[in-house]
Amino acid sequence: MTLPPDPGGAERKAVLLRLDPAVHRALARWAADDLRSVNAQVEMALREALQRAGRLPEDAGPLPRRGRPPAAEPD
Repeated sequence: MTLPPDPGGAERKAVLLRLDPAVHRALARWAADDLRSVNAQVEMALREALQRAGRLPEDAGPLPRRGRPPAAEPD
């Protein structure tokens, strides 16, 4: 299967994912333990699996920073 080229790759992709409820609960507990959202935990797990398999693309962007953006410094 050949995938079309990614035009830029800067835009994050939305994906609908169906999970067994028990798997989702376990994932939600894991995410809470790591202070991440379930979405961020899924991305971390997928990236780790891709890296272990030698399939993480070299041009994969960095993970978005967690938490609130830093406060603007006063002038």
